[in-house]
Amino acid sequence: MSIVTADGGLTTLGYAICVIAVIALVLVAGFLREKAGSAKKMSTKQLVFCAMAMALAFITSYIRLFNLPYGGSVTLFSMLFICLIGNWYGVKVGIMTGLAYGILQFLQEPYVLSFFQVCCDYVLAFAGLGLAGIFCRSKNGLVKGYLLGIFVRGAFHSLGGYLYWMDYMPENFPQALASLYPIIYNYSYILLEGIITVVVISLPPVAKALQVVKRTAVKE
Repeated sequence: MSIVTADGGLTTLGYAICVIAVIALVLVAGFLREKAGSAKKMSTKQLVFCAMAMALAFITSYIRLFNLPYGGSVTLFSMLFICLIGNWYGVKVGIMTGLAYGILQFLQEPYVLSFFQVCCDYVLAFAGLGLAGIFCRSKNGLVKGYLLGIFVRGAFHSLGGYLYWMDYMPENFPQALASLYPIIYNYSYILLEGIITVVVISLPPVAKALQVVKRTAVKE
């Protein structure tokens, strides 16, 4: 049963899956946040740090090492700033910050084929970065959470790729790998930026500096 119509829109099933995905993200965030004992309103400091992280992510998203022809680029650690919010304040705040950042990304470079495509490429993909907060209390939680966040982002981009972007596959792309084209395309730039970022944040001086910032961000 198809979730996409012939003209690129959504069927009833497609809309249902989109709604379920959003609800699932919010419920997971709410459950984990409540379980962690942090079910309280955001403080002014948290709002300020979230706004700063979004601003830094937005600015660094313009600093690109290279661009891919059909969207996607390796940026100067732009995904990290959203993952930091999840690491500092938990999953729910991380997802909401990622959601807001996804809307900014859409306003920055809007490309619309259908409602569900926008959800995959912008709303759900960047909200998924907030899942980095799942490991906020774990050892090496930032690295673990960052890797989870970028994996989820890539998964939503790949889903959109299978549904909407297969016709854009280059003719010289190896046919043996054609069924993996959206996954290879999207994870090529996401994982490259991810590897660079993990290497940098794992450097002792950088890791120590991030710990200092985290203590400032979460201090009551």
